[in-house]
Amino acid sequence: MISTTSHLPLVLASTSPFRKQLLQRLGLPFDTVAPDADETAQDGETPPALVQRLAQLKAQAVGAARQGLINGSDQVASTGNDILGKPGTYENAVAQLAFLSGKRVSFYTGICLLNSASGGLQVDMVPFHVQFRNLAGEQIERYLRAEQPYNCAGSFKSEGLGITLFERMEGEDPTALIGLPLIRLTSMLANEGLVLP
Repeated sequence: MISTTSHLPLVLASTSPFRKQLLQRLGLPFDTVAPDADETAQDGETPPALVQRLAQLKAQAVGAARQGLINGSDQVASTGNDILGKPGTYENAVAQLAFLSGKRVSFYTGICLLNSASGGLQVDMVPFHVQFRNLAGEQIERYLRAEQPYNCAGSFKSEGLGITLFERMEGEDPTALIGLPLIRLTSMLANEGLVLP
């Protein structure tokens, strides 16, 4: 049974199908709204700072027009200070996975919960790290043809066949790797009086 003192609706400031699927795991009703936010990195901005700023920006963009508990999130993958984007195409994904072969990749997921009625704001960042196996060209091609992860940062879906590309995973919350850290979000919701389960 869900204990709650909050009657504000929950709103996901994202149209990501992956974040939507994750949030559904909490068993709460919610709406999804596309945030109107400029996601351009600022000069000298580190990946952790970038994702926290963008998570807050997305939540505030939606919260300006909607009353509720607004959840914004953003994620980047990086090797050092090199940010890895979504590949978009098969050719870019081949190049990206070849580059990642044998490397340790850090995923930084920013999360924000905005109470647009009170103005209360909680912002955090959850890191997760993946060590890639040494990947042969044929492995990369077979994986991409099977899963086609062209809209995923890092060119893989860890919740699917992408798990076979890894040697190990390190982090406190595996849902952070997919793009919405549910452990941290659960704590944020509790701070607003919405206690799960």
